[in-house]
Amino acid sequence: MKNKQVEENNLIWHSGYVTRKHRNKLNEHKSGLVWFTGLSASGKSTIAHCVERELFSRGIRTYVFDGDNVRHGLNADLGFSREDRKENLRRIVELSKLMVDAGILVFAAFISPYREDREYIRKRFKDDNFIEIYVKCSVEECERRDPKGQYKKARAGTIKNYTGISAPYEEPENPDLIINTEKMKLEDSVSKVLELLNEKKFISSV
Repeated sequence: MKNKQVEENNLIWHSGYVTRKHRNKLNEHKSGLVWFTGLSASGKSTIAHCVERELFSRGIRTYVFDGDNVRHGLNADLGFSREDRKENLRRIVELSKLMVDAGILVFAAFISPYREDREYIRKRFKDDNFIEIYVKCSVEECERRDPKGQYKKARAGTIKNYTGISAPYEEPENPDLIINTEKMKLEDSVSKVLELLNEKKFISSV
């Protein structure tokens, strides 16, 4: 049996005849990754899905990766330790790269609490299209919303390593956009994302 190093040395990326550039031209829009980071209950997934709905109505090919949904299948074997969080994001990044290559505008809504991990994500897309959006909301407000009752469980010690309670969240230092959901209405938040996508030439204004 070949060892891991030999197997890695024999791996060669196979480039097809149809490229991302071809797919983007066919779709009439750019593909890329829009990464939403923020505390649980900050509004990441809600904003991402609302933006997707608007773009879908315009004929733009999109897909949303949601943290909970991914852990139901692809990452069902991972917990919430520091190493498992890193692996969770690594898998999502690689899957996102494939979907971006397929011509899709991908939205990823993940807490992604560590700057180190978010920098890794950005670097994996350094020659690609990448946008980081910080969905800002205080722990107190997120805990007040608490739609899944997870903050309450974290306070009781039932859930370990819960971001904002028993695990840290490191705020982004230089995101492409900050959306404060304590101050902005949902429709205004969605409009801000659409404006940014238009500014970055992912989409055209209507």
